[in-house]
Amino acid sequence: MATYLIRRLIQSALILLGVSFITFFLLYVLPADPVRQIAGRSATAQTVANIREQLGLDQPFIVQYLRYLGGLVQGDLGRSYLQKTEVASLIASRLPATLLLMAGGIGCELVLGLSMGIIAALRRGRTLDQSLMITSFVAVSAPQFVVSLLLLYVFAVRLGWFPIGGYGTWAHLVLPAATLGVLGSGWYSRMMRSSMVEVLRADFIRTARAKGLTRRRVILRHALPNAILPIIAMIGIDIGIFMGGIVVVESVFGWPGIGQLAWQAIQRIDIPIIMGVTLVSACAIVLGNLLADLVTPFIDPRIRLR
Repeated sequence: MATYLIRRLIQSALILLGVSFITFFLLYVLPADPVRQIAGRSATAQTVANIREQLGLDQPFIVQYLRYLGGLVQGDLGRSYLQKTEVASLIASRLPATLLLMAGGIGCELVLGLSMGIIAALRRGRTLDQSLMITSFVAVSAPQFVVSLLLLYVFAVRLGWFPIGGYGTWAHLVLPAATLGVLGSGWYSRMMRSSMVEVLRADFIRTARAKGLTRRRVILRHALPNAILPIIAMIGIDIGIFMGGIVVVESVFGWPGIGQLAWQAIQRIDIPIIMGVTLVSACAIVLGNLLADLVTPFIDPRIRLR
């Protein structure tokens, strides 16, 4: 286990280094000039040159990247060009909202998706199975803003059950989390159905049935733990996606997460914030996959981490 963790940590560090280099390079060659955004349209050439020098943007790419990397090693994500605030502080202020929405969204995805997938697998080839798979396909294909606005109109405007937007109470979380749950449940249900159908055909399931075990015990004790392994990997990926922010959902519901922060930074070409959010998202993806790998042996003891 220790050897595996060390190897994975080294791999993670190399991945994050690559992500930082590629992102920094793309922002460096971007045609848009962040200095112009800071100085304003009426700024003189001398003012623009002074700001560029103050920010170190007049230096070669490799010098800028190494300086950024040096600060990153010390935990410094830089300072926002426009908000004049440390990027780490800005991200930390949005992190609670993002984590809350991530937990709510993944929870809704699992409840809806796994339920639909298991039921469809147990009713394979029947009308209910086909109906659930069509529903899954529609959920996967639906645009985020359409589902967001539909739930907002029905449950907030027409019925008045939940707030139209904002952040602060559990009621504010329900609609954005439900939106993410509906959108993501299609992937989980299709994956769960395929995995469950394959497991139900396995020899050990037939053996369990031959021993006289109840249908409930066969499904919950033998089939489900083996079928759920691919779902764990999907959860690890979702953690990274949600940590990067769901921009459309956050915008529709006025949710103050990292996604809104990133979108505002992209519009203003605020490079330190863009870099900070990108690295936080990459760290979340790496950590999510690592946690998924570590949890897997507890579900299936046959798997060994080497």
